Amino acid sequence: MKLEYALEMLKNEGYKYTIKREEMLRFFVGNNRYIRAKDVLDGMKMKYPNLSFDTIYRNLSLFADLEILEETELEGEKHFRIKCATDDHHHHFICMECGMTAQINACPMERVQHQLGNVAITGHKFEVYGKCQKCQL
Repeated sequence: MKLEYALEMLKNEGYKYTIKREEMLRFFVGNNRYIRAKDVLDGMKMKYPNLSFDTIYRNLSLFADLEILEETELEGEKHFRIKCATDDHHHHFICMECGMTAQINACPMERVQHQLGNVAITGHKFEVYGKCQKCQL
């Protein structure tokens, strides 16, 4: 997702523009990986020394609710990334070392639906975890 589109989504939903929100989103746009709220805070603390973890976390949750960010839980902690630019159904490989993600264009749900039989599936989440090529070195 492009930064301009994310900011427009905020505006369309009635949320005001702030430079901190823009910089927070810019941080995600520049990284193709899942990031913890603490990492965002650390990245912005130099410029905004009074910025609190609660403010970061509230904004990240808002961005996730508006589907600007995607979220997942890794090792008991929420991680966020900018929403993929494509609306095509896909899943992700996530490097557990650096948080890098790669799109997976396959989905196991047809097989799962067949195996489960007559159930009504309302949603699913499929992620593959490991180490990317750089982190294996």
